[in-house]
Amino acid sequence: MLDIKLIRDHPDQVKARLASRGAGDETHIDEVLRLDDIRRKALSEVEQLKSQRNKASKEIGMLMAQKKLDEAEARKKETRDLGDRIAVLDKEAQEADEARDTLMLSLPNLPHPSVPLGTSAADNPEVRVHGEKPHFDFKPLSHVQLCEKLQLVDFARGAKLSGSGFLLYTGWGARLERALIQFMLDLHTREHGYTEVSPPYMVGPKCLVGVGQFPKFADQYYAVQEGLDSSTLGKLYLIPTAETPVANIHREELLPERQLPVRYCAYTPCFRGEAGAAGLGTRGMIRIHQFDKVELIQIVRAEDGYGEHEKMLSHAERVLQAMGLHYRIVLLCTGDMGFASAKTWDIEVWSPGQGEYLEVSSVSNCEDFQARRMNLRYKTETGENKFPHVLNGSGTALARLFVALVENHQNADGSVNIPVPLRPYLGVDRIDPRP
Repeated sequence: MLDIKLIRDHPDQVKARLASRGAGDETHIDEVLRLDDIRRKALSEVEQLKSQRNKASKEIGMLMAQKKLDEAEARKKETRDLGDRIAVLDKEAQEADEARDTLMLSLPNLPHPSVPLGTSAADNPEVRVHGEKPHFDFKPLSHVQLCEKLQLVDFARGAKLSGSGFLLYTGWGARLERALIQFMLDLHTREHGYTEVSPPYMVGPKCLVGVGQFPKFADQYYAVQEGLDSSTLGKLYLIPTAETPVANIHREELLPERQLPVRYCAYTPCFRGEAGAAGLGTRGMIRIHQFDKVELIQIVRAEDGYGEHEKMLSHAERVLQAMGLHYRIVLLCTGDMGFASAKTWDIEVWSPGQGEYLEVSSVSNCEDFQARRMNLRYKTETGENKFPHVLNGSGTALARLFVALVENHQNADGSVNIPVPLRPYLGVDRIDPRP
């Protein structure tokens, strides 16, 4: 959530930064200010009326002691009238407060000044490139062909079980997926200083609100119902990413400054409805409803936010470097950036079978946007309560990493070489076609 004080003090600046996203959210700022003004005026008048009522109440006692009963009765009527007016104003303030906050929950974060202007992914500048595209002396197979040849994924039976957009990993495919998850968790905990957590796969709506996924994107997630009890529908949701539960671990807490930075990593499956998304009807692993991911979360002091953002990017890159994959870093423009993010880098890995780059990680600094929504604060050494920066990054996401790995490390006979860091997890250096 945006800082209401910033909106009050610099409305034109807020409008300009929201306008750079190209979604028209800047048009709501005047209404936010109008509701905020109603709330503040009502509360101010309430304070004045309460002071008058307190004064009148004290006078009633004095008048009663002096046997001035008529004047005492007049003062009593005055206090009743003041009480009625206070009740009206309290309700007015509450309604304005709720309407203001509801509107503010729909407003995205402000882009950091370093974020380039743009309207779509086509405007995202390339920051740097790692490695080179692989060169094959044979026609490379797509991941679908490789997965079927090596019996890594059974696409048909996955669809039979759950419909399009769901996968059934089999044999070496299931083991490779598990090995990638284990490798990433070990890398981030042993070398990058993250604490591993294993969160619930279902959360309440308040957690989705906290990270900015609700209310704007409520149509994209799976609501859970307990048995046949329809009254329970929507009390819990399947998580779209581990960010949802992990970033909320310290919601509504006041952390001591010495506890920061907090660094968590977590493996979870991710469930996404992908409402309105194209490509789910096609075979393959590029866009699916359920996939695995190792997520990185940091809660840091505001002044450390962007330094830690750079570090988190390097942590995600290490995964692709260890897998021997060619990738590029792009900086998302204002029109392509996520709702809660102030600045985001995407890591895109090269897919020979697709002939294009695939996003496998987004690394974002949400600044204090999520912390405000979660009421997560920290107390400085000087006793000041502040909102921290909350960072998130995929460290990394599957199944696209799986796609890139098998396509980039394939051989002419249809076998796939296993990158050296994964061999201890799998016990083999290559996956060969079965007879």
